[in-house]
Amino acid sequence: MQFELMASMMCANYGNLEKEVRELEEGGIDSFHIDIMDGRYVPNYAMSLNDMRYIAGTTSKPLDVHLMVEHPNTRIGLFLDNLRQGDTIYIHPEAEYHPSTTLQAIINAGMVPGIAINPGTSVETVLEMLRIVKKVLVMSVNPGNAGQMFLPYVGKKITKLLSLKEDMEFEIYWDGACSADRILEYAPKGVQGFVLGTTLLFGKERPYGETLQNIRELKF
Repeated sequence: MQFELMASMMCANYGNLEKEVRELEEGGIDSFHIDIMDGRYVPNYAMSLNDMRYIAGTTSKPLDVHLMVEHPNTRIGLFLDNLRQGDTIYIHPEAEYHPSTTLQAIINAGMVPGIAINPGTSVETVLEMLRIVKKVLVMSVNPGNAGQMFLPYVGKKITKLLSLKEDMEFEIYWDGACSADRILEYAPKGVQGFVLGTTLLFGKERPYGETLQNIRELKF
């Protein structure tokens, strides 16, 4: 079964970020997930523009940039200028007065437009944007910190999105508390990719390639 695996780089070892990127790339990661937090939209600071720029210059793999910032349209150019065509940018619709304007800027720059949906965000409130975006990042935990508890009602939201994705032509990605059980349950249902953090990938004292291979060899 084919599905994408993305490394949540806010969980990486920043003592040697180049080594982390190389080992993940050699281990078979599909893309690098970059969490940008401003301390306002979410109560935490995470990766910076410079972190993103460094990783973009170190790997040829795609980047998935998740903007957890207020009013992303006012600073979207900073990110577009430092990414490559084909990279993905997710915004949170609640963080912007007119999110479709920001999404159009992403499209015009040759990037892949996406929205991230918080656990408390209903599908109905973003329905129109589902026809604009190519990717929907479903947060199974409240955004802002790694290692949070899975919120089980998110599964019903994914079921609703799965019923819409063919008609509206978007793919669904899972972010937060991603365990092997979640992949086993939701990959066969049509979730395209999974962001891997401390639950499965980081801090396990084993080679990333071994971990990624074990995930891909899960018995469905």
